[in-house]
Amino acid sequence: MASYNRVILMGNLTRDPQLKYLPSNTAVCEFGLAVNHRYRDRDGNQKEEVCFVDVAVFGRAGETINQYMGKGRPILIEGRLKLDQWTGQDGQRRSKHSVIADNFQFVGSRDGGGGGGGGYQRESGGAPQDAGPTDAAPANGGDDIPF
Repeated sequence: MASYNRVILMGNLTRDPQLKYLPSNTAVCEFGLAVNHRYRDRDGNQKEEVCFVDVAVFGRAGETINQYMGKGRPILIEGRLKLDQWTGQDGQRRSKHSVIADNFQFVGSRDGGGGGGGGYQRESGGAPQDAGPTDAAPANGGDDIPF
């Protein structure tokens, strides 16, 4: 049976990112993400529900998010769902879904306005690939830029 596990979410951080390092010296950045869903009910009233999601980002991407992001900042992430299961102190089985992010894109500007930002994209089957802006000048010297 084939399966596909992919999630794309855009929302705001609910807390400042927490950066840790595994014994293998791999960075892990963890943060909460709030994703809003707005809709109208049967009576035509505007409603909103919020989904809170725990997110983990590994490696250099996690270090980048930890450096530039903070509580309330918007971000777009792409990754996969992970199910965590454990037994609580009361003996009850517990579980929760979280997201392991592979790619992200900063949304908005540093001052909270519109516009895009840097990002990170991991190529499938390969090493991490930085998808952010480069310092290289256009081959034509930049004369054809329309602004």
